[in-house]
Amino acid sequence: MTSWREKLEQTSDTMLRLASGTMSLLKRQPQTEGTLRLQGLHDSVEIITDQYGIPHVYAKNEADLFFAQGYLHARDRLWQMDFHRRLGSGRLAEIFGATAIEADRFSRRLGLYRDSRRDVATLPSQIKQTLSTYTLGVNAYLIQQKQNLPVEFAILHYRPTLWTVADTLLRCRTIAWMLSSNWESELIRALLIEHLGPEQAARLEGCSDPKHPLILPPGATYQGTPPNVLEQFEQFKQLCGAGLIGGSNNWVVAGSKSETGAPILCNDPHLGQEVPSLWYECHLIAGSFDVIGAGFPGIPGILIGHNRSIAWGVTNVFADVQDLYIEEFSAENPRQYRYQDHWEEATVRREIIQVKDEEAVVEQVRITRHGPVINEDIKMPLAIRWIGQEPCTLPQAVLGLNTARTWDEFREALRYWDTPAQNVVYADTSGNIGYQMAGTVPLRAQKQNVLPVPGWTGAHEWTGVIPFEELPHTLNPEQGFLLTANNRIVDDSYPYYISSNWMNGYRAQRIKQLLHSKEKFSLADMVRIQADTYSIPATEILPFLLRLEPATPQERAAQEILRSWDYTLTPESIGAALYTTFQRKLSWLVFSAAIGNDEALLSRYLGVAHTPLASDNELFSREVPLLIRLLHEQDDAWFARTRIPNGPKTWNAALKAAWHGTIDELRERLGDNILRWHYGAVHKLTFKHILGKHPLLVKLFNRGPYPIGGDGDTINMGATLPDQPEEVISVSTYRMIVDLGNLEQSLSSHAPGQSGLPNSKHFDDLIQQWLQVGHHPMLYERNTITAHAEGVLYLHPR
Repeated sequence: MTSWREKLEQTSDTMLRLASGTMSLLKRQPQTEGTLRLQGLHDSVEIITDQYGIPHVYAKNEADLFFAQGYLHARDRLWQMDFHRRLGSGRLAEIFGATAIEADRFSRRLGLYRDSRRDVATLPSQIKQTLSTYTLGVNAYLIQQKQNLPVEFAILHYRPTLWTVADTLLRCRTIAWMLSSNWESELIRALLIEHLGPEQAARLEGCSDPKHPLILPPGATYQGTPPNVLEQFEQFKQLCGAGLIGGSNNWVVAGSKSETGAPILCNDPHLGQEVPSLWYECHLIAGSFDVIGAGFPGIPGILIGHNRSIAWGVTNVFADVQDLYIEEFSAENPRQYRYQDHWEEATVRREIIQVKDEEAVVEQVRITRHGPVINEDIKMPLAIRWIGQEPCTLPQAVLGLNTARTWDEFREALRYWDTPAQNVVYADTSGNIGYQMAGTVPLRAQKQNVLPVPGWTGAHEWTGVIPFEELPHTLNPEQGFLLTANNRIVDDSYPYYISSNWMNGYRAQRIKQLLHSKEKFSLADMVRIQADTYSIPATEILPFLLRLEPATPQERAAQEILRSWDYTLTPESIGAALYTTFQRKLSWLVFSAAIGNDEALLSRYLGVAHTPLASDNELFSREVPLLIRLLHEQDDAWFARTRIPNGPKTWNAALKAAWHGTIDELRERLGDNILRWHYGAVHKLTFKHILGKHPLLVKLFNRGPYPIGGDGDTINMGATLPDQPEEVISVSTYRMIVDLGNLEQSLSSHAPGQSGLPNSKHFDDLIQQWLQVGHHPMLYERNTITAHAEGVLYLHPR
């Protein structure tokens, strides 16, 4: 199949469009000063843009406030909004051609847009009105600028359609899907069982007791598990790059542990970096709203931030909110599937996928009582049930958070937070701190389904959801702080099943260490914690490496560097380059001994995603504690039945092979001089635009590469995948520190910048600050905002 990139390179008229698009870009600047008259406004709106490109919106009523926010999102991020709309609705092939067909087929099967259109009619009237006025604002910009659209539209030679309320609900669902991918871990477990058997597959459960086998659901067989449902998206992954799934940190300290005498709240979501930035900072002032922080273009309101009374920050729970059901369809009638003692009729949707320069593709989507069938495998058709298929209430939760003034109002808002499930920390100006898990988590007849289950038995149905009042929460704990970092949040005494896919807990352990390290913390201390790259796994793994007898003078020199290393993964560190390369190679050797030379399956087990919208799956980093436990046990029986014919047969041999391989790799990549083996030379981040993959557009859209520190287990994350260790795919995409004693001292940062227009100075002006874990002030009071104003724009009714 010809890729979109090859088509671009081969088509001369496209080259002309590239040139004309670039020329038009030189004239393309967002208007941040002067006066505009727009149809749809009720009264005048004042927008003060500060020196960081952040708009502060002063409206006389809430309807105009969200009209203006929609206008600003479109002004600065229209291409990004349209791309994500196409991504979720399965309309990428219209602009990219045949290379996006498989991704579109998956999106059409999943039906995010079908569900979003359905929900519009049932929205509460006030929420529907807010989404409608936001939509009017988006479209006011689109209509006003229809002859002067962002350069991406000129390059790809198409015009966006008007925004709709359903598109905002679709944006909510697309984000939720990106952060809720446990269906893939179910399928990977099934592939491991098919490959190894349930007992051997259970040994690979990184965060579980190895004595507990994976119990096969009665009636299910995993012979012939369809890997094609994962593999068909490789081209899409190459097209779109990193997605959203990743870790995050948040914590809050009480006034008793703060130098200010008031709570301090911190948050830094770890997600896939892209261009433009995932986040859009904004300050909204009208009626009951005076809220500042960051959100996603396409969704009104602020997702992470503070108002005059409270602050909040989120991390992903990795709740188990998806199940795969193996359906049995009739051989005589492919529309009928078995359920208990009878046949039921599947709903069939005919989806027509328009393909640029080619004939349309027709996709027949079958939907059972468990959800849409996401593959067309005859032996094992898989239907997916996901909490995100229920009516979307996230906008109601976000707007409720934005105006909450107390702990009770905060919790009441989160009652409507459906998906993705989040750990939400809280602080208020009255001195309270708290935590609430937010999200709808299903109850199952069998408590949990960690493998695909038979759909015909009726034994694996959902029976309800965890009651909101019984979701984990706490207020003002005695220890004076709260933290989450995608770690396990409940023990076995908790009566409900939330997840089996928690992340490994090293970041949470390190944050806890640091919050115990002092009696009182300043804002500067919080910056240092966000910047921390200390590796707890390194302290566990390195002693085994240092016991090895060096085979060469270079190995001896490398070991001496590691003996004096401080376990921090900074870009300048030689020890960090040695450790991370060694840990990756050792993991590959150890787990390939159990899995064999099936590199695709091994990479999936180690966290590489093979699905749309994400670059890593929910198994990412879960093997690290298992590796450390196995290292301490040093049981050579692990290698006795190795599936690698020429692989190591003992732990000592595996350690030596990993160490020799480390030296060889770094010497090959960086030369013989070990003093030049800096971590940043082999660990880099590039801010990538979707169109930046084309060689003619790299300099226009992409920024980098930049040497950075951290890995998947450090507070300041810089995660890579085992099959692409040189490319950082998950980082702290937004950093926020809120001082509840003096909101004007609050700080934030994200990168590359506020604008999605490459010729704007705010396209990439925040990169250097972000790389140094620097922050800019969250300007909040009007006099401070006007003192740092870059421009004032007035919107008036037409």
